[in-house]
Amino acid sequence: MPTFVTRKIIHVDMDAFFASVEQRDDPGLRGRPVAVGSASGRGVVAAASYEARKFGVRSAMPSVVALRRCPDLVFVPHRFEVYREVSRQIRSIFHDYTPLVEPPSLDEAYLDVTANLKGLPSATATASEIRARILDMTRLTASAGISYNKFLAKLASDQNKPNGQFVIPPGTGEAFVAALPVGRFHGIGPKTAEKLNRMGIETGADLRAADPAMLLARFGKSGAWYHKIAHGEDDRAVTPDRPRKSSGSETTFEHDLTTPDEVLAAVRRMADHVWTWVERTRTSGKTVVVKARYADFRIVTRSRTLERAVASHADLIAVAERLVATLFPLRSGIRLVGVTLASMEELGEAEQLALPVE
Repeated sequence: MPTFVTRKIIHVDMDAFFASVEQRDDPGLRGRPVAVGSASGRGVVAAASYEARKFGVRSAMPSVVALRRCPDLVFVPHRFEVYREVSRQIRSIFHDYTPLVEPPSLDEAYLDVTANLKGLPSATATASEIRARILDMTRLTASAGISYNKFLAKLASDQNKPNGQFVIPPGTGEAFVAALPVGRFHGIGPKTAEKLNRMGIETGADLRAADPAMLLARFGKSGAWYHKIAHGEDDRAVTPDRPRKSSGSETTFEHDLTTPDEVLAAVRRMADHVWTWVERTRTSGKTVVVKARYADFRIVTRSRTLERAVASHADLIAVAERLVATLFPLRSGIRLVGVTLASMEELGEAEQLALPVE
Protein backbone atom coordinates (compact mmCIF):
# COMPACT_ATOMS: atom_id res chain seq x y z
CA MET A 1 0.00 0.00 0.00
CA PRO A 2 1.32 3.52 -0.79
CA THR A 3 2.33 5.72 2.12
CA PHE A 4 0.93 9.27 2.09
CA VAL A 5 3.08 11.88 3.80
CA THR A 6 1.53 15.10 5.05
CA ARG A 7 3.48 17.96 3.57
CA LYS A 8 5.04 20.66 5.70
CA ILE A 9 4.84 23.93 3.77
CA ILE A 10 6.10 27.32 4.90
CA HIS A 11 5.15 30.57 3.18
CA VAL A 12 7.64 33.32 4.07
CA ASP A 13 6.49 36.86 3.31
CA MET A 14 8.71 39.89 3.91
CA ASP A 15 6.98 42.71 5.78
CA ALA A 16 6.35 45.78 3.55
CA PHE A 17 9.52 44.73 1.75
CA PHE A 18 10.42 47.66 -0.55
CA ALA A 19 9.38 50.30 1.99
CA SER A 20 11.16 48.47 4.82
CA VAL A 21 14.41 48.39 2.81
CA GLU A 22 14.13 52.16 2.33
CA GLN A 23 13.49 52.73 6.04
CA ARG A 24 16.42 50.48 6.93
CA ASP A 25 18.81 52.36 4.67
CA ASP A 26 17.60 55.87 5.60
CA PRO A 27 17.16 56.32 9.38
CA GLY A 28 15.24 59.54 8.70
CA LEU A 29 12.37 57.49 7.23
CA ARG A 30 11.91 55.20 10.23
CA GLY A 31 8.59 55.60 11.96
CA ARG A 32 7.25 57.75 9.12
CA PRO A 33 4.61 56.87 6.50
CA VAL A 34 6.63 55.94 3.40
CA ALA A 35 5.58 55.04 -0.13
CA VAL A 36 7.90 53.69 -2.78
CA GLY A 37 6.94 55.24 -6.09
CA SER A 38 6.32 58.63 -7.65
CA ALA A 39 4.34 61.48 -6.14
CA SER A 40 3.53 62.85 -9.58
CA GLY A 41 -0.07 63.22 -10.67
CA ARG A 42 -0.03 59.93 -12.54
CA GLY A 43 2.31 58.07 -10.25
CA VAL A 44 1.29 54.99 -8.31
CA VAL A 45 2.35 53.49 -5.01
CA ALA A 46 4.62 50.48 -5.55
CA ALA A 47 4.81 49.69 -1.82
CA ALA A 48 3.73 51.28 1.45
CA SER A 49 5.17 51.10 4.95
CA TYR A 50 2.99 49.95 7.82
CA GLU A 51 2.83 53.54 9.06
CA ALA A 52 1.29 54.50 5.69
CA ARG A 53 -1.05 51.51 5.64
CA LYS A 54 -2.71 52.78 8.82
CA PHE A 55 -4.09 55.60 6.65
CA GLY A 56 -5.38 53.20 4.00
CA VAL A 57 -2.43 53.64 1.62
CA ARG A 58 -1.91 50.49 -0.45
CA SER A 59 0.25 49.32 -3.36
CA ALA A 60 -1.09 50.10 -6.85
CA MET A 61 -3.01 53.10 -5.44
CA PRO A 62 -2.73 56.36 -7.43
CA SER A 63 -0.34 58.74 -5.70
CA VAL A 64 -2.90 61.55 -5.58
CA VAL A 65 -5.31 59.29 -3.68
CA ALA A 66 -2.55 58.18 -1.31
CA LEU A 67 -1.64 61.79 -0.53
CA ARG A 68 -5.25 62.67 0.16
CA ARG A 69 -5.43 59.85 2.66
CA CYS A 70 -2.05 60.66 4.21
CA PRO A 71 -0.83 64.23 3.58
CA ASP A 72 2.44 63.51 5.43
CA LEU A 73 3.27 60.58 3.15
CA VAL A 74 6.93 60.53 2.07
CA PHE A 75 7.57 59.26 -1.46
CA VAL A 76 10.92 57.68 -2.33
CA PRO A 77 11.99 56.37 -5.76
CA HIS A 78 12.32 52.63 -6.18
CA ARG A 79 15.72 50.88 -6.14
CA PHE A 80 14.96 47.53 -7.68
CA GLU A 81 18.59 46.40 -7.90
CA VAL A 82 18.86 46.82 -4.12
CA TYR A 83 15.62 44.88 -3.56
CA ARG A 84 16.83 42.09 -5.84
CA GLU A 85 20.12 41.81 -3.98
CA VAL A 86 18.36 41.59 -0.61
CA SER A 87 16.01 38.99 -2.09
CA ARG A 88 19.01 36.93 -3.21
CA GLN A 89 20.41 37.05 0.33
CA ILE A 90 17.12 35.83 1.76
CA ARG A 91 16.82 33.00 -0.75
CA SER A 92 20.33 31.82 0.14
CA ILE A 93 19.00 31.27 3.68
CA PHE A 94 16.02 29.29 2.39
CA HIS A 95 18.29 26.89 0.50
CA ASP A 96 20.08 25.99 3.72
CA TYR A 97 16.86 24.26 4.77
CA THR A 98 15.41 22.79 1.57
CA PRO A 99 16.07 22.65 -2.17
CA LEU A 100 12.29 22.99 -2.67
CA VAL A 101 12.00 26.78 -2.75
CA GLU A 102 9.45 28.49 -4.99
CA PRO A 103 9.68 32.32 -5.05
CA PRO A 104 6.63 33.83 -6.81
CA SER A 105 8.12 37.31 -6.29
CA LEU A 106 11.06 39.12 -4.69
CA ASP A 107 9.41 39.36 -1.28
CA GLU A 108 7.90 35.91 -0.76
CA ALA A 109 8.57 32.21 -1.19
CA TYR A 110 7.06 28.80 -0.54
CA LEU A 111 9.30 26.20 1.11
CA ASP A 112 8.58 22.47 1.33
CA VAL A 113 10.32 21.41 4.55
CA THR A 114 8.73 17.97 4.83
CA ALA A 115 12.32 16.73 5.00
CA ASN A 116 14.35 19.78 6.03
CA LEU A 117 18.12 19.70 5.58
CA LYS A 118 18.79 20.85 9.16
CA GLY A 119 16.84 18.02 10.74
CA LEU A 120 14.73 20.42 12.81
CA PRO A 121 11.81 18.75 14.60
CA SER A 122 8.98 20.81 13.13
CA ALA A 123 8.06 23.26 10.40
CA THR A 124 7.24 25.79 13.12
CA ALA A 125 10.77 25.59 14.51
CA THR A 126 12.15 25.82 10.98
CA ALA A 127 10.13 28.96 10.22
CA SER A 128 11.23 30.59 13.47
CA GLU A 129 14.90 29.93 12.74
CA ILE A 130 14.60 31.20 9.16
CA ARG A 131 12.94 34.42 10.30
CA ALA A 132 15.63 34.99 12.92
CA ARG A 133 18.38 34.51 10.35
CA ILE A 134 16.69 36.90 7.90
CA LEU A 135 16.54 39.56 10.62
CA ASP A 136 20.18 38.98 11.56
CA MET A 137 21.42 39.11 7.94
CA THR A 138 19.24 41.90 6.52
CA ARG A 139 17.84 43.79 9.54
CA LEU A 140 14.39 43.21 8.02
CA THR A 141 11.44 41.31 9.46
CA ALA A 142 9.52 38.50 7.81
CA SER A 143 6.24 36.77 8.60
CA ALA A 144 5.55 33.10 8.01
CA GLY A 145 2.59 30.78 7.55
CA ILE A 146 2.92 27.08 8.21
CA SER A 147 0.47 24.44 6.99
CA TYR A 148 0.06 21.27 4.96
CA ASN A 149 -0.52 22.94 1.59
CA LYS A 150 0.44 26.12 -0.26
CA PHE A 151 -2.98 27.78 -0.18
CA LEU A 152 -3.30 27.50 3.60
CA ALA A 153 0.32 28.49 4.21
CA LYS A 154 -0.25 31.67 2.19
CA LEU A 155 -3.36 32.49 4.22
CA ALA A 156 -1.51 31.78 7.46
CA SER A 157 1.35 34.15 6.68
CA ASP A 158 -1.10 37.07 6.73
CA GLN A 159 -2.51 36.22 10.14
CA ASN A 160 0.16 37.67 12.44
CA LYS A 161 1.78 40.34 10.29
CA PRO A 162 4.13 42.02 10.76
CA ASN A 163 6.97 39.96 12.23
CA GLY A 164 4.90 36.96 13.28
CA GLN A 165 3.94 33.46 12.24
CA PHE A 166 0.85 31.31 12.34
CA VAL A 167 0.12 27.59 11.97
CA ILE A 168 -2.88 25.89 10.39
CA PRO A 169 -2.42 22.27 11.55
CA PRO A 170 -3.34 19.21 9.47
CA GLY A 171 -7.07 18.56 9.28
CA THR A 172 -8.09 22.09 10.32
CA GLY A 173 -7.97 23.86 6.96
CA GLU A 174 -11.63 23.50 6.07
CA ALA A 175 -12.75 24.91 9.41
CA PHE A 176 -10.20 27.75 9.17
CA VAL A 177 -11.37 29.01 5.78
CA ALA A 178 -15.09 28.68 6.61
CA ALA A 179 -15.38 32.05 8.34
CA LEU A 180 -13.00 33.96 6.07
CA PRO A 181 -14.35 36.43 3.50
CA VAL A 182 -13.78 35.09 -0.01
CA GLY A 183 -11.82 38.27 -0.78
CA ARG A 184 -9.09 36.95 1.54
CA PHE A 185 -8.55 33.87 -0.63
CA HIS A 186 -5.37 33.95 -2.67
CA GLY A 187 -6.44 33.69 -6.32
CA ILE A 188 -9.77 35.48 -5.84
CA GLY A 189 -9.32 39.11 -6.81
CA PRO A 190 -11.51 42.07 -5.86
CA LYS A 191 -13.72 41.85 -8.97
CA THR A 192 -14.30 38.11 -8.56
CA ALA A 193 -15.02 38.61 -4.85
CA GLU A 194 -17.63 41.25 -5.73
CA LYS A 195 -19.22 38.88 -8.24
CA LEU A 196 -19.33 36.09 -5.66
CA ASN A 197 -20.82 38.46 -3.09
CA ARG A 198 -23.59 39.42 -5.51
CA MET A 199 -24.34 35.70 -5.79
CA GLY A 200 -24.70 35.51 -2.01
CA ILE A 201 -21.29 33.89 -1.53
CA GLU A 202 -19.44 35.92 1.08
CA THR A 203 -17.46 33.43 3.16
CA GLY A 204 -15.57 30.20 2.76
CA ALA A 205 -18.57 28.35 4.17
CA ASP A 206 -20.81 29.91 1.51
CA LEU A 207 -18.36 28.95 -1.19
CA ARG A 208 -18.12 25.38 0.12
CA ALA A 209 -21.92 25.06 0.02
CA ALA A 210 -22.15 26.35 -3.56
CA ASP A 211 -23.02 23.91 -6.36
CA PRO A 212 -19.73 22.89 -8.06
CA ALA A 213 -21.48 22.72 -11.44
CA MET A 214 -22.72 26.28 -11.02
CA LEU A 215 -19.21 27.51 -10.11
CA LEU A 216 -17.79 25.75 -13.16
CA ALA A 217 -20.44 27.31 -15.40
CA ARG A 218 -19.89 30.82 -14.00
CA PHE A 219 -16.10 30.81 -13.63
CA GLY A 220 -14.80 28.03 -15.89
CA LYS A 221 -11.79 26.09 -14.60
CA SER A 222 -11.34 28.65 -11.83
CA GLY A 223 -14.71 27.55 -10.43
CA ALA A 224 -13.35 24.08 -9.74
CA TRP A 225 -10.37 25.67 -7.98
CA TYR A 226 -12.64 27.86 -5.83
CA HIS A 227 -14.57 24.76 -4.74
CA LYS A 228 -11.34 23.00 -3.72
CA ILE A 229 -9.91 25.85 -1.67
CA ALA A 230 -13.27 26.32 0.08
CA HIS A 231 -12.54 22.86 1.52
CA GLY A 232 -8.96 23.86 2.38
CA GLU A 233 -7.62 21.60 -0.37
CA ASP A 234 -4.61 22.30 -2.56
CA ASP A 235 -2.47 19.56 -4.09
CA ARG A 236 0.02 21.83 -5.86
CA ALA A 237 3.64 20.96 -5.17
CA VAL A 238 6.29 23.52 -4.30
CA THR A 239 8.07 23.90 -7.64
CA PRO A 240 11.62 25.28 -7.47
CA ASP A 241 13.10 27.39 -10.24
CA ARG A 242 9.88 27.83 -12.16
CA PRO A 243 10.65 29.14 -15.65
CA ARG A 244 9.65 32.73 -16.08
CA LYS A 245 6.80 33.11 -18.57
CA SER A 246 7.45 36.73 -19.57
CA SER A 247 9.44 39.87 -18.94
CA GLY A 248 8.00 43.32 -19.45
CA SER A 249 8.33 46.99 -18.66
CA GLU A 250 5.71 49.73 -18.72
CA THR A 251 5.47 53.38 -17.68
CA THR A 252 2.62 55.80 -17.01
CA PHE A 253 3.60 59.26 -18.23
CA GLU A 254 3.10 62.59 -16.48
CA HIS A 255 1.69 64.06 -19.71
CA ASP A 256 -0.11 62.27 -22.54
CA LEU A 257 1.96 61.29 -25.56
CA THR A 258 0.31 62.88 -28.57
CA THR A 259 2.69 62.29 -31.49
CA PRO A 260 4.01 59.11 -33.12
CA ASP A 261 7.61 60.20 -32.39
CA GLU A 262 6.84 60.43 -28.66
CA VAL A 263 5.20 57.01 -28.62
CA LEU A 264 8.03 55.40 -30.60
CA ALA A 265 10.61 56.89 -28.22
CA ALA A 266 8.67 55.50 -25.26
CA VAL A 267 8.50 52.05 -26.85
CA ARG A 268 12.28 52.10 -27.38
CA ARG A 269 12.87 52.96 -23.71
CA MET A 270 10.63 50.11 -22.55
CA ALA A 271 12.41 47.74 -24.95
CA ASP A 272 15.75 48.88 -23.48
CA HIS A 273 14.58 47.84 -20.00
CA VAL A 274 13.38 44.46 -21.23
CA TRP A 275 16.60 43.78 -23.10
CA THR A 276 18.67 44.53 -19.99
CA TRP A 277 16.86 41.59 -18.35
CA VAL A 278 17.42 39.40 -21.43
CA GLU A 279 21.17 40.05 -21.36
CA ARG A 280 21.38 39.32 -17.64
CA THR A 281 19.43 36.04 -17.80
CA ARG A 282 20.31 34.87 -21.34
CA THR A 283 16.60 34.15 -21.73
CA SER A 284 14.46 35.67 -24.45
CA GLY A 285 10.99 35.19 -25.91
CA LYS A 286 9.30 34.50 -29.23
CA THR A 287 6.27 36.72 -28.57
CA VAL A 288 6.54 40.51 -28.47
CA VAL A 289 3.62 42.41 -26.95
CA VAL A 290 3.09 46.15 -27.01
CA LYS A 291 0.52 47.70 -24.67
CA ALA A 292 -0.93 51.20 -24.75
CA ARG A 293 -3.46 52.93 -22.55
CA TYR A 294 -5.22 55.96 -24.00
CA ALA A 295 -6.12 59.08 -22.04
CA ASP A 296 -9.66 57.72 -21.65
CA PHE A 297 -8.12 54.58 -20.01
CA ARG A 298 -8.99 52.30 -22.93
CA ILE A 299 -6.24 49.66 -23.26
CA VAL A 300 -5.08 48.14 -26.52
CA THR A 301 -2.44 45.48 -27.13
CA ARG A 302 -0.65 44.32 -30.23
CA SER A 303 1.46 41.16 -30.40
CA ARG A 304 3.53 39.10 -32.80
CA THR A 305 4.89 35.57 -32.31
CA LEU A 306 8.08 34.78 -34.20
CA GLU A 307 9.61 31.45 -35.21
CA ARG A 308 12.46 31.81 -32.74
CA ALA A 309 13.29 33.88 -29.69
CA VAL A 310 14.29 37.48 -30.34
CA ALA A 311 18.09 37.46 -30.29
CA SER A 312 19.12 41.10 -30.43
CA HIS A 313 18.19 44.44 -28.95
CA ALA A 314 17.69 45.90 -32.43
CA ASP A 315 15.30 43.09 -33.39
CA LEU A 316 13.18 43.67 -30.28
CA ILE A 317 12.93 47.38 -31.02
CA ALA A 318 12.10 46.73 -34.69
CA VAL A 319 9.22 44.38 -33.87
CA ALA A 320 7.89 46.63 -31.09
CA GLU A 321 7.98 49.69 -33.32
CA ARG A 322 6.06 47.91 -36.08
CA LEU A 323 3.45 46.79 -33.60
CA VAL A 324 2.86 50.20 -32.07
CA ALA A 325 2.81 51.82 -35.52
CA THR A 326 -0.52 50.06 -36.13
CA LEU A 327 -2.01 52.59 -33.69
CA PHE A 328 -1.07 55.56 -35.88
CA PRO A 329 -2.60 58.03 -36.46
CA LEU A 330 -3.39 58.30 -32.74
CA ARG A 331 -7.08 58.47 -31.88
CA SER A 332 -6.18 60.37 -28.67
CA GLY A 333 -3.27 60.90 -26.31
CA ILE A 334 -1.55 57.88 -24.76
CA ARG A 335 -0.84 57.81 -21.01
CA LEU A 336 0.92 54.41 -20.70
CA VAL A 337 3.20 52.33 -22.91
CA GLY A 338 4.53 48.85 -22.23
CA VAL A 339 6.66 46.24 -23.98
CA THR A 340 6.72 42.55 -22.99
CA LEU A 341 8.55 39.45 -24.18
CA ALA A 342 6.69 36.16 -23.70
CA SER A 343 7.01 32.48 -24.74
CA MET A 344 10.39 32.40 -23.04
CA GLU A 345 13.32 30.13 -23.87
CA GLU A 346 17.08 30.08 -23.35
CA LEU A 347 18.97 32.25 -25.82
CA GLY A 348 21.97 30.49 -27.40
CA GLU A 349 25.16 32.45 -27.95
CA ALA A 350 25.13 31.82 -31.70
CA GLU A 351 21.42 32.39 -32.30
CA GLN A 352 20.52 35.35 -34.43
CA LEU A 353 17.05 36.07 -35.75
CA ALA A 354 16.85 37.69 -39.15
CA LEU A 355 13.68 39.77 -39.11
CA PRO A 356 12.17 40.97 -42.37
CA VAL A 357 11.93 44.74 -42.46
CA GLU A 358 8.42 45.37 -43.66
